[in-house]
Amino acid sequence: MEQTVQTGFTPLGDAIAVVLNSLERGDVVTYGEVAEEAGYPQCARAVGNFLKRNPGFPWWRVVNSRGRLTPRHEAKQELLLRGEGVTVDRGHVVGMRPR
Repeated sequence: MEQTVQTGFTPLGDAIAVVLNSLERGDVVTYGEVAEEAGYPQCARAVGNFLKRNPGFPWWRVVNSRGRLTPRHEAKQELLLRGEGVTVDRGHVVGMRPR
């Protein structure tokens, strides 16, 4: 069954919110994976913009397609991910696997 929410965002924002809210402790996904799972496969950049404008979502669980942490937020993101049992080495998530 498809999960829906009423958040007051655009349809794209609502879809992104559903995916982000489904992430569990220790999950790490790419911006592209969030966009694809939300039903908007060409909107990876929109995921980043959404997270920038809506800090209440688990932004630290989203990385770029190479597994690199978010520029200018690497230290905090690494701390949060390590706290969830995720291995990070030199600014990259180790052993990422597709969701």
